[in-house]
Amino acid sequence: MTRTIIQNGTILSLDPDVGDVAGGDVLIDDGEIVEVGRGLSTENAEVIDASDHIVLPGFVDSHIHLAQTQVRGIAGDWSLMGEYFDHMLGNITGLYQPEDMYLGGLFGAFEKLHTGTTTALDWSYPNTLEHGERAVDALKDAGLRAVYTYGPPGDDSAKWWYESDVGLPEENIRTLYDEQIRDDDLISLALGLRGPDFCTDETARSDLELARDLDALSTIHMGAALWPSSEYGGDYQGFGAIEDMLGPDVNVAHGNHFSQEDIDHAVDQGVSFSSTPEVEMQMGHGIPVTGKVMEAGGRPTWGVDVCSNISGDMASQMRIGMQVQRMFDNQAVLEGDEEVTEMSISARDTLEMATIEGAKALGLDDEIGTLTPGKRADIVMIDASDFLTAPSHSPVQTVVFQSDPSHIDTVLVDGEVVKRDGELTNPKLREEFDRFVASGHRLLDEAGLDL
Repeated sequence: MTRTIIQNGTILSLDPDVGDVAGGDVLIDDGEIVEVGRGLSTENAEVIDASDHIVLPGFVDSHIHLAQTQVRGIAGDWSLMGEYFDHMLGNITGLYQPEDMYLGGLFGAFEKLHTGTTTALDWSYPNTLEHGERAVDALKDAGLRAVYTYGPPGDDSAKWWYESDVGLPEENIRTLYDEQIRDDDLISLALGLRGPDFCTDETARSDLELARDLDALSTIHMGAALWPSSEYGGDYQGFGAIEDMLGPDVNVAHGNHFSQEDIDHAVDQGVSFSSTPEVEMQMGHGIPVTGKVMEAGGRPTWGVDVCSNISGDMASQMRIGMQVQRMFDNQAVLEGDEEVTEMSISARDTLEMATIEGAKALGLDDEIGTLTPGKRADIVMIDASDFLTAPSHSPVQTVVFQSDPSHIDTVLVDGEVVKRDGELTNPKLREEFDRFVASGHRLLDEAGLDL
């Protein structure tokens, strides 16, 4: 790999020690950020001209189901406890063949890279070991940095959900880790746990113990909608059986209905929270957990969640999540017969939640999330000269409020350019497109959905 220098850009390092650098350069050697500053030497380096561009860390999506990409556009009017559970988890997911996992994951990863996300936690439902292998193949072939999350198989919802007493398939997980993940620089392992919301207490604890034995992140769907409640077969008990097992290696997806006391305890134990605001507001999960996490002294991270429903664009999530929280906070002020005179969450806050906070949640903050010498070069360049982005008086606000995927000009992962001049460089985008589309049509035909 040659040395690369990104030259003369507006650098948003998101590292307080490095700061923002107008007219700045980022020097990269063998995928590592070597220096951030001005007037850096271009000797023996490929030069990427960043004039009129904003240069920042790649976005981190802390919760997404990439394999749903080829059935995108079906869930826009679905609720969580109605159509989504019945149609997706109870029907479509069980129809996936290994090649469907590969094609959905591949094009989901392409969407991530195209829209400026360089790292994603891919929450997967592999029906067999081969399904998991092909899902990991997709991440590698796309060139995305990822935390591959081995969740419960999608072939039998009655077996794997609804008070399940069946643990995750340990042999498959260990085999996949040993053969495809352990020695890979861009892929790491997480376990997708059901937690006591969806399995027995004993199963919830044993799955978490397995994750710790593998030194893997545990990420858990919890506290969304009213499940479990007396209406659906149980009593809401917060973290329940795993409350004494919480730690920095635990990530909670959603958490909408946790009490402030639950959140305070979890944040104190180092637990991270992934909020997926657009999907949560639509599907009936409840109010995003953002405010409670911030009240507890923590910071949530952003995720897309189900790309069968919405765009994979992370900028939309950081904007929606921020504005929703502002709405709630502003309304509380107004109801106290006072005028709103300041914002409770800033544009920089939400950008950090989409970058460094996501990296922390995934245990990758030593490697990515800021443009810091010594970290890996996962970098996005945003065109600030377009008529929709110029003039860029505040680069942070340009990124958060004015930019969209069309302005993401260049993307690097581990120092490799994966998007240049607005186009992905990977030939598989064209080579596999027809198979990708055919996979989606076949899945929906077999599912028999009347859309």
